[in-house]
Amino acid sequence: MISIIICCRTQTISKDLSENIKKTVGCDYELIIIDNSDNRFSIFEAYNKGIYQSTSPYLCFLHDDIKIYSVGWGNTIIRLFNENQKIGLIGVAGSKIKTKMPSAWWDCPEDQKVINIIQHFPNKQKEKWKFGFENSQNIEVVTIDGVFMALRKDQRICFNTKISGFHNYDLNISLEYKRYGYQIMVTNEILLEHFSIGTLNEAWVDSNFQLHSFYKNILPLSILKSKINKEIEITNAIRFINQSLKFKKNKLAYSTWRKLFLLNPGSKYHIQFWKTMLKNRIC
Repeated sequence: MISIIICCRTQTISKDLSENIKKTVGCDYELIIIDNSDNRFSIFEAYNKGIYQSTSPYLCFLHDDIKIYSVGWGNTIIRLFNENQKIGLIGVAGSKIKTKMPSAWWDCPEDQKVINIIQHFPNKQKEKWKFGFENSQNIEVVTIDGVFMALRKDQRICFNTKISGFHNYDLNISLEYKRYGYQIMVTNEILLEHFSIGTLNEAWVDSNFQLHSFYKNILPLSILKSKINKEIEITNAIRFINQSLKFKKNKLAYSTWRKLFLLNPGSKYHIQFWKTMLKNRIC
């Protein structure tokens, strides 16, 4: 049996999703709907509420705007967990590395991403992404995407409610499972369609910075034999600084810039940074 947990932006999930789960899961399950139509909970609080209500040793967190195509996906989750007791977390998209610099899970080279999903976009055709599975159907990663997250229940692990809002919960739970020594996998045995795409807004910047401050002692992470390339850290630092400056989050930008300066003091970017900082202060 598995516990399926969905934080819903309306009072309940759509009939289509409910029927889709029923037809495809392939095993006994309980469906736990967290009604968050009034925005009473952060995603971290809502998901912890689902964990508390669950009765199964295996949990599956789903977005409420998906369609699953793989029949018997619940049995797939149970089998993968039973085959390898070291696996704590399973997803359908993720990365083999996570930089120390603030960033999203996908902020890495393409050959370090592992994805199996049909993704919709606002202004173009949907795309099927399937890559990273050259040697196996199940690939070890260090972070996964939140659209589909299957967890082995562990009483020590929950979502960090010190982080607010609705972003970076997938990074949070990934880093928690790594902190306790579990392996994280992305599988191509489960295919789903995702009808929306996330946005990196001001709230994302705040929570991403906060999350990286919580986990600074275990980052960076990688399953690769070689160390994370310094250039990737630099790229992610500049990307996050620019995102922070876009929303006039000067303190966050400055804090990240200091780390960038220590990493790469000769960069021409530093002049651009201080020009933007000055402009933000004037405006």
